[in-house]
Amino acid sequence: MTRITPLAAATALALTTSPVFAQTPAAPAPAWSATANVSIGSEYIFRGISQTGGQPTVQGGLDVAHTSGFYAGTWASNISWLEDFGLYNRSSMEWDFYAGFKKNFGVTEWFYDVGTIYYYYPGRRNPDAYDANTWELYGVLGWKWANVKFSYSLQDYFGLRPDGAKTDGTFYVDGSIAYPVGETGFTLLGHLGYLDVRHDLGGKYELSYADWRAGASYTVADGPFKGLEIGAYYSGNNAESIPYTDLTGYDTAKDRGVVYVKKTF
Repeated sequence: MTRITPLAAATALALTTSPVFAQTPAAPAPAWSATANVSIGSEYIFRGISQTGGQPTVQGGLDVAHTSGFYAGTWASNISWLEDFGLYNRSSMEWDFYAGFKKNFGVTEWFYDVGTIYYYYPGRRNPDAYDANTWELYGVLGWKWANVKFSYSLQDYFGLRPDGAKTDGTFYVDGSIAYPVGETGFTLLGHLGYLDVRHDLGGKYELSYADWRAGASYTVADGPFKGLEIGAYYSGNNAESIPYTDLTGYDTAKDRGVVYVKKTF
């Protein structure tokens, strides 16, 4: 009778059970994911125009995404322009809500993104001011680190009504790049856009303009500050000064440099 030693028994057990463990399927990736972000900056610039009158900004947001391509999120920032222009007597916040669908074309690096965004400004309007809340639709066509975006307003564009005429149908088209410089952690930033305000006035009161931005950012790769983004850019435009100068005399359309720090979780 053959004697089975403990070593032989253990070896046989390992040989018969190893394939079972090797074939155990990995846990499927979750269908939903969530991220949050917070940042501070020297100023809040939106489409080339200052929203904080030269003052610093604190911003933050929360996003959820599904593997199907659907996403939704919210984002908020301090502002001052509604009070600075005498439109609201109590308003210091912009609160955005958005949702869309983003997907690559097959296995290529080309992608599309379609969605909607609502800009909400809680506060109290002055009697002669129009509602600044704005609803837009947008579409994006992109490739890796570059994209072109078209935004179309379904309501008056942030409360603008030149000579009382409605500005729904205003559009903004822009191209942006965020080019990663190898594995250095640096990214080159670029942007060029054009705003076409419906029923715009002419001459020195014209509201439409082109804007541009150029800068760079650095994202920390390791250590306690991993994922921290530090950036700077310079923003400019060809907007007329008169319609964009607030009641304090500050030209919100002037060219300026901005620095910021951002963290995504």
